Amino acid sequence: MKKHLIILIVLACASGVGALLLSFRAPAPLVARQHCPAPVPQPVPGCVFKTVYEGEGLDSSFVLRTPDAVLLAEQKALRWLVGAQAGNGGYGAGSHARQEVRDPHAVPADPATTAMVAMALMRMGSTLDGGTYAQQLGLATEYLLGQVEAAPKGAVNITDLTGTQIQTKLGANIDVALTAQYLSNLLARLPEQHPKRLRAMRALNTCVDMIQRAQNSDGSVKGDGWAGVLQSSFAANALEAAKAQGALVDSTALDLARNYQKANFNVNSGSVATERAAGITLYAVSGSTRSSAVEAREVNERVAKAKKEGRVAKDAPVSVQALEDAGYTRSEAEKLNTAYEVYNAAKVQAQDQRVISGFGNNGGEEFLSFLQTGESLIIGKDNTWKTWYEQTTGRLVGIQNNDGSWNGHHCITSPVFCTATSLLILSVNNDIEHLLAQGAVKYR
Repeated sequence: MKKHLIILIVLACASGVGALLLSFRAPAPLVARQHCPAPVPQPVPGCVFKTVYEGEGLDSSFVLRTPDAVLLAEQKALRWLVGAQAGNGGYGAGSHARQEVRDPHAVPADPATTAMVAMALMRMGSTLDGGTYAQQLGLATEYLLGQVEAAPKGAVNITDLTGTQIQTKLGANIDVALTAQYLSNLLARLPEQHPKRLRAMRALNTCVDMIQRAQNSDGSVKGDGWAGVLQSSFAANALEAAKAQGALVDSTALDLARNYQKANFNVNSGSVATERAAGITLYAVSGSTRSSAVEAREVNERVAKAKKEGRVAKDAPVSVQALEDAGYTRSEAEKLNTAYEVYNAAKVQAQDQRVISGFGNNGGEEFLSFLQTGESLIIGKDNTWKTWYEQTTGRLVGIQNNDGSWNGHHCITSPVFCTATSLLILSVNNDIEHLLAQGAVKYR
């Protein structure tokens, strides 16, 4: 009897334990979060777009699905690009004097080209801590940080290399501007406690100091190349991006840099100053568009807010008076109205087919100008970016080399530099959140 009782008790305990174990069994596997190569028009399960600014989420109507042909072109370009990395982690474009040398391993690494490649790897989904090409990105980052840290005190550039393709065509100090741009992008993706964060911020502040030290009284940057307006434009972009990340940017220097770019475009006559743009309208108007994008967006959003509050008539056009009614002082209103007018006029010219032809064929300067225009439209929260994207990516896919690279046909011919820039254009819709946040208005 006791034996039977013991058996029943054991069986009951076993059943209870089994039920308890079942109640704590591992849940059904979660669907892996999709890697989103680009934002898509409708939400995709597992693909999360975080808040971008002022409590507003990413508007699905603002994004585009990446076409299959573009995705294929991106992957071919990535494979080619990672194979071009030098042993020291950098990437090189080669010298202006030896443009016929197209082998990426036969030229020294330079910071400007390395920064462009690093930005492309990041935009394609790699970070220092993850992604297919995290190792390559980490090596490129170490190369750039090392260049900044080794620069002499009081210098205005971070390399002792001279005569590179990029320096000759854009400007002698382009390396520091593009490196600063990369470091800002990097910091935007690094958690506060990341072991590289403090070092990257120190390097960014060093670059900012160099850019400001090299600034001329008119807001341009010393050391003009063939198309020096592009060096000055990227320096302005770098200061703007650095400020967004909390770097020590002098507001006067940033205003000067923006004003120099805006002054290249005359709203009343539609004329463009191309003396420092190699006589090419495209180079100048892409810079004007980019340097006025943040302020133009502020105007749109502030006026729309004032209309909702009844301080500005619903059918009132943007004007100095409307901006004053929205809460700006007279001087602020005049400055912002000018930026608004420059942006809206310059962006049209920057996308005009006659202007897009640039020098007549594509060099690295054309690719850079296309990139500036596209980023301007996104930063400005301008829906016309989608038309620009479809047209520009279609053109780039059509001229990609069979090995996955691109090269210029004049001036900046380097396949490494041109491939990195083209990849940044193709994948710009991967970066919509970051670009929108950079142009976000912080209302007083």
